[in-house]
Amino acid sequence: MKVMVVGSGGREHAIIKKLKLSNEIDEIFALPGNGGMAEDATLVNVGAKDIEGLVKFATENSIDFAVVAPDDPLVLGAVDALNEAGIECFGPKANAAIIEGSKVFSKNLMKKYNIPTAQYEVFSDMETALDYIKTAPIPTVIKADGLALGKGVIIAQTREEAEDAIRSMMQDKVFGDSGSNVVVEEFLTGPEVSVLAFTDGNVVKPMISSMDHKRAFDNDEGLNTGGMGTVAPNPYYTSAVAEECMEKIFLPTIRAMKAEGREFRGCLYFGLMITPNGPKVIEYNCRFGDPETQVVLPLLESDLFTVMKATARGELDKTEVKFSDKSACCVILASKGYPVKYESGFELTLPETDADSEIFVAGAKLDGGKLLSAGGRVLGVTAIADDLKTAVENAYTLTDKVGFENGFCRRDIGQRALKAEVK
Repeated sequence: MKVMVVGSGGREHAIIKKLKLSNEIDEIFALPGNGGMAEDATLVNVGAKDIEGLVKFATENSIDFAVVAPDDPLVLGAVDALNEAGIECFGPKANAAIIEGSKVFSKNLMKKYNIPTAQYEVFSDMETALDYIKTAPIPTVIKADGLALGKGVIIAQTREEAEDAIRSMMQDKVFGDSGSNVVVEEFLTGPEVSVLAFTDGNVVKPMISSMDHKRAFDNDEGLNTGGMGTVAPNPYYTSAVAEECMEKIFLPTIRAMKAEGREFRGCLYFGLMITPNGPKVIEYNCRFGDPETQVVLPLLESDLFTVMKATARGELDKTEVKFSDKSACCVILASKGYPVKYESGFELTLPETDADSEIFVAGAKLDGGKLLSAGGRVLGVTAIADDLKTAVENAYTLTDKVGFENGFCRRDIGQRALKAEVK
């Protein structure tokens, strides 16, 4: 079969590497992919948001199955357009992808269906929002309504920070139209957990839990990024917590979407906080997380393509989704200056990997046979081991063998999880 994967980052590289293991797939195309994926897929110069171009390529090249991985094309209706052209897809349609495309929608959904989340208020007028901040509990969380590359959330420690955040979103439009509406939310405390789940609209099969590291620098300092590393499983996600999440969050969310006429098929990402009052939803994403995918999929023992087809066809109840009981750690190598200003074009030399390690390329291009950096987050270096401590050590050992003159990484990925394991 011919399969196309839409997207160009480390998440897409992880998906492609896993799909390559399927005996059913003859050829994989990456649209647009990046230079570091060239050994694993045929690169096609069509942008992820070019819906017309995606459909044209799929139909002209007799594509059997499409995986739409990033949020933008999902929210823009890529799956709808591909389905209309007769292409089977993994990923939600636009009316379901709104669960990530609009934080106002997702918060109102949770309120309507009693799904545990933080208290919140929604504002479309800046002055009204600023007035609310004068008496709101501090710290507080300010969220841009729409997509913002994972950076549209600001935790304000003071009223001044909260006011600045609202002005930057609503007046200065730092996130474009995504900041036309803002959500001001109660600040929750507790460990964070990421859970990706396969769902066909009726059945939910969660993947192994993970812990993301959003801040740019060690000790969770610096600006929020798209993610600087991750580990799996997350020690805070116990079997008791998992049971509670399934009963109070996962199944109610899927049922709520179906009741709203927005059946969700694909990968639904649950960003959770384990508060003193139980697990609550911080956010939903309508797709695989990045870099969570880079630790979760390497631990998947089932055939990914089989699971994706079952998800698309509403047959997930008859399909086994099995994960290894090992641990994984992914360290992100980014360009110095990320997530603000950084330079590209630095040569990358990648070390050899083995059965328990992978290097996923997120931001790179091929130029005259050389692999050059071409983004903020450039590589995801993943190691698998019997225990988390060894996985972390092996991930850093491999990271240190990468040649990347302009690269930097956090040196504390996994440390919080390791301390939690000791308790």
